[in-house]
Amino acid sequence: MVEELLTAVIAAGVGVVVYMGAAARVVKQYERGLVFRFGRLREEIRNPGFTVIVPVVERLHKVNMQIVTLPVPAQEGITRDNVTVRVDAVVYFKVVDPANAIVAVEDYRFAVSQMAQTSLRSIIGKSDLDDLLSNREMLNQGLELMIDSPAVGWGVQIDRVEIKDVSLPETMKRSMARQAEADRERRARVINADAELQASHKLAEAAEVMSEQPAALQLRLLHTIVAVAAEKNSTLVLPFPVELLRFLERSAPPPAAAPVREKTAPAGPASEGPGPAEVTDADADADADAGALDGAPVPDALGGPVDGLMLDAPPPEEEREGLRE
Repeated sequence: MVEELLTAVIAAGVGVVVYMGAAARVVKQYERGLVFRFGRLREEIRNPGFTVIVPVVERLHKVNMQIVTLPVPAQEGITRDNVTVRVDAVVYFKVVDPANAIVAVEDYRFAVSQMAQTSLRSIIGKSDLDDLLSNREMLNQGLELMIDSPAVGWGVQIDRVEIKDVSLPETMKRSMARQAEADRERRARVINADAELQASHKLAEAAEVMSEQPAALQLRLLHTIVAVAAEKNSTLVLPFPVELLRFLERSAPPPAAAPVREKTAPAGPASEGPGPAEVTDADADADADAGALDGAPVPDALGGPVDGLMLDAPPPEEEREGLRE
């Protein structure tokens, strides 16, 4: 009798353990539990923690309430300005109503993915290429609204939608690169022209100041020479301007007057006696050079008197007699 009772207690204990093993469930913090009894959804949603269901009669379905990151495959489409592009995106969503997410739609993940692809194709066809490249924030908001409208009835809330990348054909990339290069070149030319205009105004003002003081031009020239000579890797050819020579001429002292030279006429032959003074051609040329230097007229070729140049008079009678002897 005791053995039978002990066996029954053991059997009952094993039955309870098996029952609790089949009925006990644990719902995690980020999950919610839906209980189906004979296929019908119970209104009570099991919260996180330990819970028990009736084995065979009830079935517990857990729903993840975390934000799901769903990548949208790249979609190829034609923009409103007839450019073929490939655009991929990513969708962030979460389940806010576990009952609708399980009952209203067969697979809410797949449904959201297909809706995102369809909406992305629609956005591509309604937008221009410039909007896809530079105005993505507005497109993201429009894409979010397009996906969120049907997802509300599925118990899913779209948290955020982002366009990740826009792939362009190689020909379009080259065309856009040429366009950007031309625009940069245009702006560079405008900037250079503006700089030349401002520099011309400044140079005109500097020229007016230098015209009042000629020495400023010479100082500027010397400053430029010093700046160029500092490199020591080039040959400098410096032309002297006329203004520099005039400046040096004005600053130099006046030259001293040259002394007057006197020439003695040679005496005539002894047979003929002393004659008038004769000047040879070489002496005439020398006298002409001296006259040009002293500012006096060229002497006569026959030995006449010269203005400003005194020639020696014939010797007296006593000297003539001495010369005859």
